[in-house]
Amino acid sequence: MQVATTGLFGGAKRQHVKVRASISFAALIIAPRLNEFLASHPHIEVELSTFVWANRFQDGISDVDIRFGYGDWSDGHITHLGHEFAVPVCRPDYLASFQGKPTLDKLAAQHIITIHGSESDWPHLFQQLDLSMPVQTKVTRFDSSLMALQAISAGPGMAIVLESFAQSFIQKGLVTCPVAEKIAIRPAHFLVERDGAERRDEIRAFSDWIRTIYLGVAG
Repeated sequence: MQVATTGLFGGAKRQHVKVRASISFAALIIAPRLNEFLASHPHIEVELSTFVWANRFQDGISDVDIRFGYGDWSDGHITHLGHEFAVPVCRPDYLASFQGKPTLDKLAAQHIITIHGSESDWPHLFQQLDLSMPVQTKVTRFDSSLMALQAISAGPGMAIVLESFAQSFIQKGLVTCPVAEKIAIRPAHFLVERDGAERRDEIRAFSDWIRTIYLGVAG
C-alpha cells in the first residue's frame, strides 16, 4: 500500500504544504487561484483544509493558517494581509424590483442576512448613512460568508460581506452592490506560519503567493 500510494501521489522529492483557512477564504480566494501556484511550483503539493474559527495550531493539521481577527495569537509567525472593507449586496433582480433608487432601509426591510461575528456591521452601515434600522426585518444568521453569499444570490434581501469575498459573485452577476458605501473592518486576515515552518522553501513560496494574490483581491 505504501508503494502504491507513493507511486500515485508522487515521490519523496516532492515538497508538501498543509494550509488551513476559513471555508470562505479557502473556497472564494485560494481554490479558484490555486492552479496558478501549482503551475509555477510543480514540485510543491498543497493540502487545503478548512475551519470555522481557529486561534492556534493543532498537531499535524497545518503548516500555514489564514485566520481572521486582530493578529493577537501567541503561536507562529504572523503576517498582516491588509485592511479590508465590507459591502452590502443583493440580487440584481431584487434591486430592480424597486422603483427608482431605493434607500438601504427599504432594501433591507424584507430580509437581512448576518454573519456570526459581524452582526455589528448592519448598525454601523445604517449609522454611516444616517438611516434608521428597519424593526420588522426577517433575520437569518450564518457562520460563513460563503453561505451568506449563496443564500443572498438565491433570494430576496440583503447581506453585508467582505468585499474580497463578494468579488467573484459580483463579477458573475449573481449579486450587486446597491449603494456605494463601504464599511471599514477592524479585524483582518493574517497569514500565520507555524514556528520553524517559515524557514522551509515551500512555505516561503506559498506564503509569498498568498500575500501577492490577496493584495490584488483586497486592495
